[in-house]
Amino acid sequence: MLCRIGEVEVWRILEIHAPFLTPEELYPTAGPDVRDIVEKHVPGGTCPETGRLILPVQGFLLKTPSHVILVDSCVGNDKTVPRMPDWHQRSDNRFMAALTAAGVAPTDVDYVLCTHLHTDHIGWNTQLIDGRWVPTFPKARYLMPSADEEMLRGHDGAMYTESVLPVVAAGQAELVQAGHMLGDHVTLIPTPGHTPGHVSVLVQSDGCEAIITGDALHSTAQCYHPEWHFKFDADGAQAAVSRRQLLETAAETGRTVLGSHFALPSIGRVKAQGDAFAWEER
Repeated sequence: MLCRIGEVEVWRILEIHAPFLTPEELYPTAGPDVRDIVEKHVPGGTCPETGRLILPVQGFLLKTPSHVILVDSCVGNDKTVPRMPDWHQRSDNRFMAALTAAGVAPTDVDYVLCTHLHTDHIGWNTQLIDGRWVPTFPKARYLMPSADEEMLRGHDGAMYTESVLPVVAAGQAELVQAGHMLGDHVTLIPTPGHTPGHVSVLVQSDGCEAIITGDALHSTAQCYHPEWHFKFDADGAQAAVSRRQLLETAAETGRTVLGSHFALPSIGRVKAQGDAFAWEER
C-alpha cells in the first residue's frame, strides 16, 4: 500500500518506469536550461545514456469502504501506438501483477476512473481476447470525461476503437464532467488544458485529503515552474492555469499530492514559495 487517506487505501499500480522523451522535447517553452533545472529539482531524473526524462506510467487503486476504484489504466497490452515504440504492441504482465499484489482481481473493480483519454491512461480499459477488444474489468463502470470522449470519437483512431469504443459498446461507459462525485470519498476536479475534459481526483476521508494529478503536471519541476507548457498539452495556456490552481489549492489545504507521472515515490506535498511552489517528498 502506498498510503492511507483516512479510511481509503491507496495502492500504486505501476506498469512502466523508464525514459520517455528529453526535457527539451517535453517542455518546449522552458528555455535552454531546462535539463539543468529538472536535474536540480529531480536528481537522477534524466537517463545518463539517452538524456530522456524518466517517468513512471502508473495508475492508483483506491479501496474505499464502499468501492474499489482504479484511477487510470496505463498503456495496456497489444495496443497500436506506433509513434511511441516503447508502448507499441506491448506484452507485459506488470500491470496485472501490481493489481494482484494489491489483492484485487479484475472482477473486483467497481469503477475505472479515467482522468483523461490518452493512450497511457486508458490502455488496460480493454484487452484483446480471441481477436476482439473486450473490457478488462467486466463488472466495472468506466467514468470518462465527456469532452474527451467526444473529441476522440470525432477522430475514430486506434486509441478510441481499441480502448474506448469497446467499453461504450458493452454499456459500461459513463460520460461525466468535473464535479462528479463517486460515493462519499472521491470527487472529480476540473483541470482542463492537457485535454479538454481533463480532471484530477480528490480523495477525502476522516478530515484527510489527497489529490491525484493525472496529467495536470508531469514532473515535480513544474511545481517550481508551473508556467512550463508540456509537449502534449492540447491547450498549453489553459493547462498552466489549471496547474497553478491545483498547486495553490494543494498548498493552502496541505493535502497530499499523488503525481501520476512524478518520479517515484510520486507522493508528497507542495508549499507556496514566492510566486511558485516547492515540492516536499513524503
